[in-house]
Amino acid sequence: MLPLPILSAREVIKALEKAGWKFARQKGSHVMLIKIGERRPLVIPNHKEIAKGTLRSIIREAGLTVQEFIELLK
Repeated sequence: MLPLPILSAREVIKALEKAGWKFARQKGSHVMLIKIGERRPLVIPNHKEIAKGTLRSIIREAGLTVQEFIELLK
């Protein structure tokens, strides 16, 4: 397993937007992203630091591998 960097919600959202996800709405401290062809939205907690387990879950739900996600960060 590749080590995940510590990222903020803003950095995670920016990377996922490169993968085709788009901002849908925000309710409280959670941001929802949608993508055409996907049935469920991605829910990102709007925190300064996202826990590594939560980040892995978000990456998995987005249909990406950790390696693909790290490439999107560049």
